[in-house]
Amino acid sequence: MGGGRTMRFALVAALAAFAWLAGCASAPSPEAVVAPNANLVVQGIPPIPQSLAERVQRYNDFRGHGFADWHPTRREMLVLHRGEGDATAQLWRAVAPGAALERLTAEPDPVAEASWEPREGRYIVFARGRGGNEATQLYRLDPATRQATLLTDPDQRHDPVGWLHGASKLVYGAVPLDRTADSGKRAAIDTTLWLMDPLSPEGRRQIAVLPGAGWFGGAISHDDRTLAITRYVSATESEAWLVDLASGERRRVLPAPGETTKASHFPVAFRPDGSGLLFLSDRAGEFRELMLLSLADGRITRLTSQIPWDVSSVAPSEDGRWIAFQANVEGRDELRLLDGRTLKEVALPPLPAGSIGSAAFDRRGDELAFSTNSAQGPSRLHSLRLAGGQVADWTAPYVPPGLDASRFGEAEIVRWTSFDGRTISGLLHRPPARFTGPRPVLIQIHGGPEGQATVGFMGRYNYLLQELGIAIVQPNVRGSSGFGKTFLSLDDGYKREDSVKDIGALLDWIARQPGLDASRVLVAGGSYGGYMSLAVATHYADRIAGSVDEVGISHFVTFLQNTESYRRDLRRAEYGDERDPAMREFLDRISPLSNAAKIRKPLFVVQGRNDPRVPYTEAEQIVAQVRANGTPVWYLRAENEGHGFQRKENADWRFYAFVRFAEQVLADR
Repeated sequence: MGGGRTMRFALVAALAAFAWLAGCASAPSPEAVVAPNANLVVQGIPPIPQSLAERVQRYNDFRGHGFADWHPTRREMLVLHRGEGDATAQLWRAVAPGAALERLTAEPDPVAEASWEPREGRYIVFARGRGGNEATQLYRLDPATRQATLLTDPDQRHDPVGWLHGASKLVYGAVPLDRTADSGKRAAIDTTLWLMDPLSPEGRRQIAVLPGAGWFGGAISHDDRTLAITRYVSATESEAWLVDLASGERRRVLPAPGETTKASHFPVAFRPDGSGLLFLSDRAGEFRELMLLSLADGRITRLTSQIPWDVSSVAPSEDGRWIAFQANVEGRDELRLLDGRTLKEVALPPLPAGSIGSAAFDRRGDELAFSTNSAQGPSRLHSLRLAGGQVADWTAPYVPPGLDASRFGEAEIVRWTSFDGRTISGLLHRPPARFTGPRPVLIQIHGGPEGQATVGFMGRYNYLLQELGIAIVQPNVRGSSGFGKTFLSLDDGYKREDSVKDIGALLDWIARQPGLDASRVLVAGGSYGGYMSLAVATHYADRIAGSVDEVGISHFVTFLQNTESYRRDLRRAEYGDERDPAMREFLDRISPLSNAAKIRKPLFVVQGRNDPRVPYTEAEQIVAQVRANGTPVWYLRAENEGHGFQRKENADWRFYAFVRFAEQVLADR
């Protein structure tokens, strides 16, 4: 850590020397540099030239919009948006399609989600953490004065579950924090459900204490008597439980008592008359379908069995007339609609192009808000009036002057055969045709591991495509979601490195492509993708030019010991239980830290100091070990970030360094 402070002092001294030299008539003028801000710890990274920042800067300022909520009585939206000069996404009000947004919050940390008080819109409740710590707190916001009032205990993490239908009271969950990376530890974790009137938070009532930390989401019955909530076990197994909001008593309904089915079950909404529960599940096959559980007799009706893809999210109208949902078709979310009475699919009018990001009905069920994003621009908001089929555009994304995003190319789906004969796919983004000859390649690996590379806007990475001519491949290795539950489980436990072999097969595929240069390949990834990047660097050091690890796992045992306590058992279900001697030996043997001597190409590590998921210690130990082995290592740590950089000033500088690293390791050989 001391190295970072030394680097900052060295930069200050260098800048002072440059200023002195500039005053000497006989001395040449050195190129100006962009110093890191005071929250960035920088080790081993050469100074960033101002000219590089100027080349990159316009690609750093695309700004889209996210939907938060409809006003309960007026046709207006709450919107999440990073405004001009903002470091993070804040809360705004859109009073009409195309109208200028009205700012509601202005804080250093991003707003995670927000909703209006559901009866009259008297106030807003929103969620926000601090410095990337994910210790989410709930606040009440007065829209007239812009004053925010803390409603929850800062020593716990909170998640809003939903509002009651007949009263302005909010159900939310709370989980204690231990800050395990700084020596905190808890043997057992519980989730407490609370009912609160945000105008009188001191009078909150405890509903129930649920064992473990895997409880989330949920739906409240229209008579306000019952909560349906998910108990998450693993990526391939979850349960639906009903909680009595008066007594706190709970019972499992999916799988039914005595049923041995292991599958995913995610409750979505009660039918307005209380007769049934809509839920998502892959219990009938490979993909998640929308289903209906009869609460009287336990009968299950499949509603979307005709769709051979995952149903990724569901948005029913309050009155039950409509059920909007999204189908994830090879990484592109499509909007579909069911008639809530017949439960049959109905046709939608033509919609704006792009992948659907979110959808929600207004309180009357007459208008559906939805977002789209595509290769040509970040998220924008629209609405659809079901009665007449009219589509209104509420927001337009900000694209910096001088850039024509409409010319950005779409990704193509590519496939290759892995070591065991299984077909693996990914998204290939080709640079413009003006770049001739075999192109260098960035392999960008998603996190999760049950994440998915999906089509959409590439943001600042368009600079690599449009200005540097670097091709980008986003692989969906085994363990990725969206391709069925069998594929999702192919990397569990002792099969962990099979996903790394999928990248080895991708390197073979790249070598066979005449338009790609297999001698200039950079591999990068965040979170689990960071582990994958490190693992590729140990297995295929002779086939890559360098690697980038962002908030990645460097040793599975230390990761499981130090991740926040509320996450530990959930991660053991994916990676294996380090308390078992055989599994511990396996996890130690395959971990990148144990194989650090094999990392022989330049490494760039990026980390947030407040990360509760993959603690900063994972980065520190791999940096120290690889550096001790004599391999060049760049290290960037942000003291005010968590699991990824959210603040614009940090993300900008990180990307400047990323570009310089890429230019250095992918230079013509």
